[in-house]
This record gives sequence, structure tokens and C-alpha cells, in this order.
Amino acid sequence: MAFPSTMSDPLVRRIAPARGWLPIHLDEMWAARELLYFLVWREVKVRYKQTAFGIGWAIAQPFCTMVVISIVFGRLGRLPSDGLPYPVFAYAALLPWQLFAFALTESSQSVVANQRLISKVYFPRLIVPIASVGVGVIDFLVSFVVLLGLMAYYGLTPGLAVLTVPFWMLLAVLTALGAGLWLAALNVRYRDIRYTLPLLTQLWLFATPVAYSMSLVPSEWQVWYALNPMVGVVESFRWALLGGRAFPATVWVSTAATVIALVGGLFYFRRTERTFADII
Repeated sequence: MAFPSTMSDPLVRRIAPARGWLPIHLDEMWAARELLYFLVWREVKVRYKQTAFGIGWAIAQPFCTMVVISIVFGRLGRLPSDGLPYPVFAYAALLPWQLFAFALTESSQSVVANQRLISKVYFPRLIVPIASVGVGVIDFLVSFVVLLGLMAYYGLTPGLAVLTVPFWMLLAVLTALGAGLWLAALNVRYRDIRYTLPLLTQLWLFATPVAYSMSLVPSEWQVWYALNPMVGVVESFRWALLGGRAFPATVWVSTAATVIALVGGLFYFRRTERTFADII
């Protein structure tokens, strides 16, 4: 934060790391809200600049992945899909997963990607990883329209539970941000993170019920399995849109894991951000 360095010269201001244990300074974040908007808008423009397909990539990626998964796991592997058409079953899980994977990747690389800005001017560093997930939300909303069309094609109508979709979307973003804050801070000092992240994301995908049903996991293991925060997100997202199974009680375990990871990430990011400009 900035404050007068001497009482005799109030025009001189010194930039120093914020003190205390609060993970977020809300007053600083509010003061920098225009910077947050600018960074989000910049990421949106850069992502689709000089692309022939433009926003269509937001649809193509999850749709093509859904086709491959449906063929390999649905038709050849004959995995159960809780009585639902497998393409809809898979696509409904891929949307929150793609949002999470994008937000995790972008937030993890955000500090290093903005090193010139961070090393030259002071602003709340937390804005950088938060802004990096904005494009993922836009992609999610575009792909969500395709999911509604796919449901209409198979004659599926969502119930009132669809009103909870924004909450599960937010939970996916917070899960990614919680892990992303840890990785973003570590990536400043250890550039191995950029090589580790693809492997981590791939393993996380297989540990999440995207291509298979939660019913395949033995009941005595489901609570431990739900310590993976994305388990609760994916299962709840399917429940909200497709119904079928009862509300997944394991979502509370996943939500608790998300909160712990997010709070821990905020504290770790806050305690290490004072060194970013020096070693980045």
C-alpha cells in the first residue's frame, strides 16, 4: 500500500507490501476495479484476435471432445450414463470441466505472463489471476447454449434445479482459482510449473467423473473421492440440468475442499506477492 514516507514531505509516497494477515484488501480491489475490467477485456480481444473461427472455438473444443468420448467410452466402452443419452451426459460434464481447466491454466500462468506490468507499477496483484479467468466464463456461456440445443434434440427438459447452474459455475471458477493461486505464486520462482500443469490437468480429468458416472465408484469410497472439488461440481451440474439421480450429497465435501484450497491459496499468494517484482 502507499503512504507518506515522512511527515515533512507529504508529496513523497513509498510503495510497501501490505501488512497483516488479511488475504484480500477489499478497498484496494475496489479502487482497481477499472484495471480489472481492462485486463479482462484485453484477454478477450487477444484470445480471438486474427482467428478465422473466432468465438466458434468455444463451441468446437467441448463438442469435438464430446464426440470422441461418446465413441470411445459410450459406444465402445459401454460405460453407464445414468439412463441418459451419452452425448448429453458427457457434454454436460465437459462444460464445467473446460471452464475449470481453462481458468486453472490461465491463472497459473497469469503472473509470469504479466511480468512487465507487475515489475513497473503497483496494483493489487490478485487482480491478475482473477482477470485471466474472464474469457473462460464467456466461452462457457457460449457453449452452454449448445448444451441446451443438444438437450432439446434428445427431448430433455431441465427443471427448476437449472436455477442453481450459476452457483456450480462459480464453484468451478473458485476451484480453479484456489489451485491457480498456489501455482501462480510457485510459477514465479519455479518455472517447472508450466511443464507440470498439462500433466496435472490430464490426471485431474481422469480423477473426475466426466466420461463415467459417479455410480461406478464404490459407495464406501465416494466421500474420499469427493475430496476432489471437481467431483461435486460435475455431479451437481449434471443434476441441475439433467435430473435423474438425487442431489449429490458429496457436493458438500467438494465445496469444503474448494473453500480450504481457495483460502489457503489466497494466504499463500498474499504472503509471496511482495517478492514477485524482484524475482520475476
